[in-house]
Amino acid sequence: MSNSDRTIEPLTDRLFATERQPEDFRFDAAVARVFPDMIRRSVPGYTTIIPMIEVITEQYAQPGSNCYDLGCSLGASTLAMRHGIPFSDCTLVGIDNSTAMIERCEHYIALDDNPLPVTLRCENIQQTELSDASVTTLNFTLQFVPPEERSDLLRRIAEATRPGGVLILSEKIRFESEDEQDTQTRLHHEFKRANGYSDLEISQKRSAIEQVLIPETLGAHKQRLKDSGFDRVLVWYQCFNFVSMLAIKAD
Repeated sequence: MSNSDRTIEPLTDRLFATERQPEDFRFDAAVARVFPDMIRRSVPGYTTIIPMIEVITEQYAQPGSNCYDLGCSLGASTLAMRHGIPFSDCTLVGIDNSTAMIERCEHYIALDDNPLPVTLRCENIQQTELSDASVTTLNFTLQFVPPEERSDLLRRIAEATRPGGVLILSEKIRFESEDEQDTQTRLHHEFKRANGYSDLEISQKRSAIEQVLIPETLGAHKQRLKDSGFDRVLVWYQCFNFVSMLAIKAD
């Protein structure tokens, strides 16, 4: 990704550094320009999760299958999957409903030296066609889908997944215990401060995103995944209030 970063010049995230009118967070061109810096400094463990998606993909990708990155943004997960897929006859598809994200993602994909073709679609993941999947990734994407619509999306993914296939689901979560919620939130904010965000930036970003990103408990996620048609669900990574799960469909 280093060559890609230099070529399309991602910027330092300063979107919330000055006082601004309250408005909901959107994945627009301004966010797309700073997104690599924003997510690295905002999501603890992100720089671990991405290379592990490559490892997981290598273990579960099946010959002749489709692999999907739903909500691909700038393609970090897509590229990880691309390098993990060991079969040349697999089809890799990245999908995002932000035109700005897809346009910049195309640059990253083009500059990557892996020969596996990647198809990018600017579509709503809730409506896109899914079939014959062995590995699907929802990397911090489901949390932006309205809660009442999440079950239908996961059911469609499960139905499209081959036996032995998986869904990698990364999410910000909330906790049943108010004390644990407060502690994990405080630690997350300290992580942001350690990465150079000011109190103003943390506060304004939180206000912008709280009506758009709706977290749920780990128990709710696990139950929904099983209800949707996955047979086993395990947490393979957690840092503060961010987790990544592996949902497995039985052979």
